[in-house]
Amino acid sequence: MRTLYHHPICPFSRKVRVLLAEKKLEFEARIENFWERRDEFVAMNPASDGPVLVENSGVIVADSYAIGEYLEELHREPALLLTDPQSRAEVRRLVSWFDGKFFHEVTIKLTGEKLFKRLKGGPCEPDSRLIRAGYAAVHGHLDYISWLTERRSWLAGSTFSLADISAACQLSCLDYCGDVPWDDHPHAKDWYAKVKSRPSFRPLLADALPGMPPPRHYADLDF
Repeated sequence: MRTLYHHPICPFSRKVRVLLAEKKLEFEARIENFWERRDEFVAMNPASDGPVLVENSGVIVADSYAIGEYLEELHREPALLLTDPQSRAEVRRLVSWFDGKFFHEVTIKLTGEKLFKRLKGGPCEPDSRLIRAGYAAVHGHLDYISWLTERRSWLAGSTFSLADISAACQLSCLDYCGDVPWDDHPHAKDWYAKVKSRPSFRPLLADALPGMPPPRHYADLDF
């Protein structure tokens, strides 16, 4: 069986978990603390970050973007990059937006400071300056999600796609810490509720780190 090396609260790992589930591909999930730079893991991915997918054949694919493209090439149904060139370009643009811009402006500042500092050990006092910057930035991103979903059924168009998966997995990590101002952004909240209710997404809602449980609403499909 293929193996996915992941961390439960890594948004990129979560993206691949949902992608595999949407395509109904069986896999064994192995938790990897990427920051520990375990020798065997670094041998698979010198960058020592996740996720990493290892196929039955021994093929190793690292990086969530590369894994997404790889799986889409091999397993075309459902087409999560969509089918026509213009739509595929829009999906890729939004994946880059949420995996890049959103992650650096919001996720790393909130989840990174409030959760991963504790996981990594050592000094774990959150940087309040970074947290304030993350809280300030998240509103603009939620406004953008609202703008998109007021005009489209899903973020990239009329069909659920990898763009929705990427955005929702970033937000799910923030939501684990209770850091998403959902009540200020009802359209984004409605879209997230649709993603949250998909069978592929529900295993993420069962994730729980020892000593760091999520808020009560986290696994509630109706918030």
